[in-house]
Formats: sequence, C-alpha cells, structure tokens
Amino acid sequence: MSQSNPAAEPIEAELPYQGARHAAPEPASRVPAARHGVPPTDPQLWRRVNRDMIAKAIAEFAYEDLLTPVADGDAYAVEVSGDVRYRFRARRGAYDAWHVDPASVVREWEGGADPAEDMLQFLLDAHTVIGLAGDTAGHLVRELTATLTADAVTAASAPTAAVLADLGYAELEGHQTGHPWIVPNKGRVGFSASDARAYAPEARRPMRLPWIAVHQDLAVWRSVPGLAEQRLYAEELDPATGERFHHALAARVSAPEEFRWLPVHPWQWDETIATLFAPELAAGRIVPLGEAEDRHLAQQSVRTFLNVDHPARRTVKLPLSVLNTLVWRGLPSERTLAAPAVTAWVHGLRDADPFLRDECRVIMLGETASITVRHPVLEELPGVPYQYRELLGAIWREPLAPYLDEGERARTLASLLHVDPAGRPFVAELIERSGLAPRVWLRRLFHALLPPLLHCLYRYGLVFSPHGENTIVVFDEHDVPVRLAIKDFVDDVNISDRPLPELAALPADVDAVLLREKPDYLCQFIHAALLVGHHRYLADLAVAHLGIPQEGFWALVREEVLDHQAAFPELRDRFELFDLLTPRIDRLCLNRNRLLLDGYRDRPTRPHVGAHGTVPNALCM
Repeated sequence: MSQSNPAAEPIEAELPYQGARHAAPEPASRVPAARHGVPPTDPQLWRRVNRDMIAKAIAEFAYEDLLTPVADGDAYAVEVSGDVRYRFRARRGAYDAWHVDPASVVREWEGGADPAEDMLQFLLDAHTVIGLAGDTAGHLVRELTATLTADAVTAASAPTAAVLADLGYAELEGHQTGHPWIVPNKGRVGFSASDARAYAPEARRPMRLPWIAVHQDLAVWRSVPGLAEQRLYAEELDPATGERFHHALAARVSAPEEFRWLPVHPWQWDETIATLFAPELAAGRIVPLGEAEDRHLAQQSVRTFLNVDHPARRTVKLPLSVLNTLVWRGLPSERTLAAPAVTAWVHGLRDADPFLRDECRVIMLGETASITVRHPVLEELPGVPYQYRELLGAIWREPLAPYLDEGERARTLASLLHVDPAGRPFVAELIERSGLAPRVWLRRLFHALLPPLLHCLYRYGLVFSPHGENTIVVFDEHDVPVRLAIKDFVDDVNISDRPLPELAALPADVDAVLLREKPDYLCQFIHAALLVGHHRYLADLAVAHLGIPQEGFWALVREEVLDHQAAFPELRDRFELFDLLTPRIDRLCLNRNRLLLDGYRDRPTRPHVGAHGTVPNALCM
C-alpha cells in the first residue's frame, strides 16, 4: 500500500490521484517493511521460497489427484516427465492430506539428483502429467512468479512468532503468507511490481483512500435501518474533510445534493474508473473529491481495508479488477446491493437467539451500508465477462474493535498456521503464553469456533464460509481462545434449499440474493472451508510441534460436534439432514479448478469450486 500525496485542494480535485500509485510512505508496522516490487537479490532466500512452494505444490496437487506419488522406501516419489522424478518425505494426514517436508524434496533424473529449488522447472517437468494446456500454463507462470516474489519479500522481513504475538489485528495481517491450499496464492494478475509495492498486504504500508461523488442516477445506496447516507459520511470522515469534499463537489456541479460519496482504490481509479467511466467523468456525473485523512491498511483479501487511525470506524471493501486466487476481486452488483439487508437479517437471527447472543457471544461483523455504481453500457450487454460488471462501488463493514471486551484481542484464524523463520509455529507461541496444555488449548479453540457455526447450520439452515481469513478468533488476556467473530456476508452466506420453518419469513430482498443449496453442499462450507481448508494444516502442526497425533486432534473436533448435538436433542432431525459425520465427503479442488477447469478465460459468471472424487471424513470415527 502507499500513502498518496497530501489531500488535494478543491481546485485540484479533477486530478487528485496523480502519482499516488507509486508513492512510498513509511510503513505502519514497527517491523521493517520489505522492499516489495524490487526483484529479489538474495539467491539463498529465493531458493528457499521456491523449495517451499514445490513442497506445497506436490502436497496439494497430490491431494487433488493431479499427481500420484508412490511409496519409495522410506520416502515417496512422483514421476513427472521422461526420466525425471521428484523424491520426498511426507506425513499423511486426515482427508487424504499430504504434508511434504520441503528440505527433503530432490529432483532426480538419469545420472543425477539435486535439491528441488526451482518452482518453474518443476512446472516445466510436471505440466504434461498434470494436463496443463499451453494458455493456462503461460498465465500460471506469471502467477507463480508473482507469488514467489511476494513470498520472498515476506520472508525477508519475517519476524519471530514472539514478535507477531504482540502485534495488533491490523498489523498482523501484513505478515501472513496467504491461502494455505492454493499454490499461486498471491498472483494478483493486473498488479505491476510497483503496484505490489504500494498495495499488497505484505508491503504493510498505510494509504489514504481517494473519494469520488457519483450522481444518484448511477449510484444506488443501501443500508441497514437507521443508517442514513449523511450519517455514514459524518461518522467516516472528519468535519474538515467533509467540508473540503463539499466545496470540491459544489465547484463542479449545480446540485451537489444529488450525488453520493464513496472511496475508491487508487489502483482501480487509475486502471479502470478513469478509463471505462471517462464519459461520466466528462459529463460531471462522477466527480473526484480528493483523499480522506484516515490511513488504511489492506487485509489479506487485498481489497478490504482497516482504518488504522480510527479503528472504531468502519472497514471498507472496494472492488479491485485484479485476478487473485480463483476470481476477479470486484464487487458483484446484486450482492453489494443486498449486503445490508443480509446483515439486518443475520443480526436479527443472532439477537433473537439466546445461545448465539448470550452463550456464544458471537460477533457478526455485518456490512451495514453499500453503494453500487453500474456501468451504463457494460451492465446492459449480454454475456459480458463478470469482471466488467463489478467495477465500482463500496461496502462498509462494522469494525471489530468496538465489540472487544477489556483485555480481549483478535487474530484471524489463518494466523494460527503461520510458522516463523526459525520454524516456530505461531500457535505454539500462543499456547505457551496461555499456560495451558496444548490439548486443553485446542479444545478451547474448537469450543470457540464450532458451536455458533453448528447452531447456524442446524437451527437455521444457514452457513458462512469460515475459512481462515473470514474467521476471527477472539482471545482473552492470556491468549486463550474464547469466542468467534465472523465476517463477509455479502459473498459467503448460503441457506438450505429445504423448506425449513426458520426460513419461511426470509425477507424478499434477502431471498433474492442468497444461494440455496442442498444439505450436503451446505455441510461442505464447514468441511471444506474450516476442516479441510484450515484444520488439516493445523492438525499437522499439532503432530509436528505440539505432540498431538492426528487421531487425537480430530477426536477433539468430533467431540465438540457431538457435545453440541447432545445439548440440542430437539434438533435431532437436523443432525441427520445436515450430516457432518458421513463416512466420506466430496473432495473440493481449488487448484484443479484453475489448472484444468476454468483456466484464465473470461466468463460471464463467477466460477464455482468443483469436486473430484471423495475423501474419508475425519469426523467419522
């Protein structure tokens, strides 16, 4: 991220963002910032991040049945092309998982062997057996190289687990290493090297967001009951900034009261809005206002920003026409419009449910306001790639800080998978600080996470997507997990397709946007997002560093599910309908989606994760 130039005066409002993309402010964190965007110059570090990615690729491609390792003495081997094979040591885990030791991977060919330290050579070796098409492989090289560069930047300034444990929620986000399952997890197609230096989370640089005004004929406002536009602006902007924006708008248009205000990502302004919305800018239907004073830090999603100057102000989510992980990171119009209504409904369920409200004390960070700006032409053309229908808008989400009690602190669930340069897991540091035995601490973690998620599924046929980024663990003053915070309702709330009485009074605007899924697919939100997408990695850390075997780890998870079911015997039919204990589950495949199914082609709708076969369910014992 970069801090842009000082806020423009009203007379300069037509071009307030010039030069903002390549500015280089001081980092927000007390941990030294990496020189993101500068090609790595440490050969040893470059070899290390390549080695780690090769190990991850072998593990995840084997899990998704893209590669087929075979036992080879006390190790495993996978044949890739001709006389080339990769030999490695690995631990097996639940859900048919692989955990490959990076230091053990060797590239062997007829007459020689070397440590495997070149990810692109691995791709060159393995692309045929994986089944990659040439066009997909070309784009994949770009994503892999960008991810390796980001990994090298992060590794070059990686602090110890002890230092990380003292960081605040916003600062800690900039030290995470990305999606544990997806191999090219920081591809960010569309970013240049200097863009990455300015805007990537690992750059850890605060930025001031530019704002624009859009005529209400183009911009649609939605909010939860009681939150008016002017109130939101007053709460999110200091009075001097609000006055400056008023002057900038009044200098350009005759009816400023007909305009709605919203922040934009500086990259999105430069790359997309200033070009695709040029007619609206020329007509004065979109007016640049300048920058707001508050500084923001990007979260791991890249497009979501925390306010570091006023943490009690809302988090803002902005569209970014960058392809990262599986999708373009825009804001879908229909879901953006419906976000506040979904929030009001979900909050209503929570507030009326004593278990969620009083016992779990679950924090649901709702999207309380949104503005959607449709492109006048692109929205009307049939079959247009979905990225062109998600270009401009904003979502304001409730901040976390005001919900925390004295002594509480929050960290994303993803942070628990972090391992520092000395090989110390972040979770081991927290457990040691808590004074609890590892098994007891994990039980507390599962008790904080699972009951509210299970209750929403069983009682209401409602699921969130509790992956590592959306799921926030709230800790007490001793670093013991005590409760759950969950976010991102606009993209990741789904409901049952069965006619449950709890869904009978669903508001029409909510019903129109929420996806209805079969019961077994709803169960996948817990299996794939939480258990496969996070806990299978946490389970391996428990084996390697906490002295807890796989069977013991998953027994704790299963016990939490059974304890919850025992507490609500009246929901027995729902336990059978939403069966989390079935012997096998579908194997959802995130990398296979990119490599073989979707590739990098434009498409009119967002892709959905596909399944490939099944795997044993770790909860079925």
